[in-house]
Amino acid sequence: MIRPINVREPAVRASLTRAFETMGFEVIPFKRTEESVLSCVPKDVPLTVTASPAKGQDATIDLTVKLIGHGYSVAPHLSAQQVRDRAHLADIVARCREAGVTDVFVIGGDPTDTPTEFQHAHDLLVALHELDHGFTDIGIGGHPEGHPAVSPDVLFQALKDKCALATHIKTQIVFDPKVILDWARELKNRGIDLPVHIGVPGAVHRQKLLRVSGGLGIGESAKFLKKQQSMLWRFFVPGGYSPDKIIKGLAPHIGKPDNHIEGFHVFTFNDLGPTEAWRERTLQSLVS
Repeated sequence: MIRPINVREPAVRASLTRAFETMGFEVIPFKRTEESVLSCVPKDVPLTVTASPAKGQDATIDLTVKLIGHGYSVAPHLSAQQVRDRAHLADIVARCREAGVTDVFVIGGDPTDTPTEFQHAHDLLVALHELDHGFTDIGIGGHPEGHPAVSPDVLFQALKDKCALATHIKTQIVFDPKVILDWARELKNRGIDLPVHIGVPGAVHRQKLLRVSGGLGIGESAKFLKKQQSMLWRFFVPGGYSPDKIIKGLAPHIGKPDNHIEGFHVFTFNDLGPTEAWRERTLQSLVS
């Protein structure tokens, strides 16, 4: 069981309290996800639903519509590799509007066998804005560790191009708070002024992480498990895994003028009960 986060400084406690009160959970559209959300997650916790290459884009929208119907605020992932064409995108937008979805998260996604006219997240964003989509919040992904084959200048310019069509950034998981903070400050330096939500792993059982890394095609939220084995290993060494280091390392910098870090987004891997219990325990410790 992950212990709640404790800090002494009043300003940092206040920042963390706000962050944990507004913290969102990412869920994967599996068979029992709806049931698990209903039994474990309060209605005031914002949710995102991943786009699973194994299940397709429509499964993401199906679960989103169901959870919206139960009273949750839900943002579906829209994957450029899973939206077949503009007609498919128009159908997705229509379903979202009918259900009352106001928030989406646009990603490039993992390649699939489904032919698509969209290659990258930017392509999908452009097509989305050509529709009367009605969304008030559009998220895009951020990658603080960069890419070994692409220069930082190219990556930052690509992100800046997407930012003109979005309203916030959610990052992938990075374990080093300094790397995240340096990246967030560089965003500010380059005039990328969208609020940033830092991706952190939830209170995920280690056996669950082993199953997730075993080849299931579950999309963006598990890429790091499959592609970065050294990072996966850190979950299993004694004392090697906890979101506390990331959160406590960044908490003093939330709201500072040199960055746009606003809060945290939790990759739950559908371990919702333990993750919500950790969030609640931490909130109680922060306000006590």
